[in-house]
Formats: sequence, C-alpha cells, structure tokens
Amino acid sequence: MLGTTAIAAFIGYGSTILFGLNGATFTEGAAETARIAELTTRSETVANLSIPDQILSFIPTNVFADFAGTRSTSTIAVVVFAAFVGVAYLGIKRKAEKEAEFFANFIESLYKIVMRIVTLVLRLTPYGVAALMTNVLATSDFEAIVNLELFVIAFYVALSAVLIVHSLILVGVKVNPITYFKKAFPALSFAFTSRSSAGTLPLNIETQTQALGVDDATANFAGSFGLSIGQNGCAGVYPAMLATIVAPAAGLNIFSLEFVLMLIAIVTISSFGVAGVGGGATFASLIVLGSMNLPIAIVGLVISVEPLIDMARTAVNVSDSMLAGVVTSTRINELDRDVLNDAEKIIDANA
Repeated sequence: MLGTTAIAAFIGYGSTILFGLNGATFTEGAAETARIAELTTRSETVANLSIPDQILSFIPTNVFADFAGTRSTSTIAVVVFAAFVGVAYLGIKRKAEKEAEFFANFIESLYKIVMRIVTLVLRLTPYGVAALMTNVLATSDFEAIVNLELFVIAFYVALSAVLIVHSLILVGVKVNPITYFKKAFPALSFAFTSRSSAGTLPLNIETQTQALGVDDATANFAGSFGLSIGQNGCAGVYPAMLATIVAPAAGLNIFSLEFVLMLIAIVTISSFGVAGVGGGATFASLIVLGSMNLPIAIVGLVISVEPLIDMARTAVNVSDSMLAGVVTSTRINELDRDVLNDAEKIIDANA
C-alpha cells in the first residue's frame, strides 16, 4: 500500500506539471472563504504533530471513544484493538474451547447484524450525495467552479494513471486486470457514489473473498488497514497535487530532485492514519502542507469541486485496498484462482 501511495504521489506531482497547474490561482467565493477560515483553525491541531506522535495516535487509549470515531485515527486504533482481541481469543481457544466458541458465535452474529444495518443505510447514500453536491453548487461561486475545471481534469487523469499502475501490479502476479476490474466494479462503483471507504468495507471484503478468491484473513486485514493506511487517492494524489500547485508561490523549486523526494516521502508517511470517511483527504493535505511549510488556503479553494473529485479518489482508495489483498494472497499462495476466474462469481452490491 505504501509503495503505491508513493507512486500515486509522484503521479499527482507529474499531472500537476503536465497540465501547468503549478503556481495556479483559483477564484475565492463565499463558500471558499468560510472553508479557509475553518481550515485555519483545524490546521492548528496537526501543526505540531510529529511522526512519533502520529504513530502513537494509532494506539487506542479509550477504545469506546474510537468505536465512536472521535479521532481521525480511530479506524486504525480499532483495528489494533481487534488484533489484541484476536490474539487473546486464540489463547482462550486452546484452554477453554467452549467459551471461545461462544465468543466467536457472538461476534459473528453481531457482525451480520451490523453489516445488515450498514447495507440498509448505505442504500440511501446516493440520494444524500446528490443533495450535498446540489448544496455545494448552489452556494459556491460558479466562476470558481469553471476555473477549477482544469484541476478536476488533471486529477482524474492522475487517478486513471494510478489505476493503470494497479493493472501493471496485477499483471506482475499473473492476475488479469480485466477480470479484476470486472469483479471489483460493484465495490468500486459503490465507493464512487457513497464517497466512503469505511462504508464500502463490507462490500470490499465480500468482493475479495467471494469474487476475487482472496483468503478470509488477508481480505479482512487488507480491507481494514486499507481504510487508514496508504490511500492512493485521498492521501496520495490529492495532497501531492495541492502541494505542487502552491509550492512556487512559497518560493520552492518544484523541479528540483530535493523537492520531489521530500514531497513523496512526506505524502507517504502522512498516509498513515488517514480516516476512510469524509474529511480524510483534508486531514492528509493539512499534514503534508504543514510539514512543507506551505499555505493551507488551497485546500479551501477547491471546495467547489470537492464532491466531484472525492467520488473518484474514494474508488481508487478501495481499489488499492483490494489490490493489496489480491497481491498478498497470491504471495502466500492462498489465492483461489478458480474463484477468481469464475465469471459467475460477481457480488451484487444491492443484495
């Protein structure tokens, strides 16, 4: 995941240069002004966030608070907690099999109930997304949207390039990219409309295990960690493009090797702990821009097209997560290629 994030950052940098967006300026409307003021306050919370502090934030201090998603790193904190619970369960299973079986059945029942609730709620998500996009378009300066058209095109080109990289990696592990994307399409399209990697997690894991032939352990691990580590769209391409756009105004030479290496390193490291929900890309961008001493106003200036770019970058995030599952399962010789190559094994997102 981190390797593809580094590649995604470089692609974002390259796309910005290709479309001549480095040093570009955007129109500021009422919505953008309000957003910039909000970000200025929010940036204070990440301004002094060092790498050790960021790593420590992955460890839960109050797991119930993390269950409620009160922190930007709550998702990965829950995963860490779940790992400890899993280790404890394996220990109990050897000594008290009856109690361990009861616990496993309880968790399985709870999982099915929660996933059913999530499915019912997410069926309404496309309508909510449409309403949010309408609100943003209605309250933003139309001229700002037009001026950002080139940014949107450059962003989609960059994300398309990232998906090509995913295809090349699949070819490297002898998996047909066409087969992969055909089977992953329900999950990717759901991520596109819902704009939530976390909301797509059940479908993500189900697609990996039942359509792509990934073993259960790897699918759950890749799907869960993919929510907070190495998001190619939100934590890779997006912050790299924003940093490259504003860097010339800060007096930085974006064509120097030092800038490129620093950008890729910071983007990759900052991809740890980015929440797989709305606002994750903003958090990642604030960390990157703050670490490079760049102005954060650019994050607020692109709010007019936020829904348009968030849909695509979420789909790329989910693709990277499933890609990690397929590649890892292949490396440990657990990938069921009969399931992978079975054209009938496709998940119905509306089931």
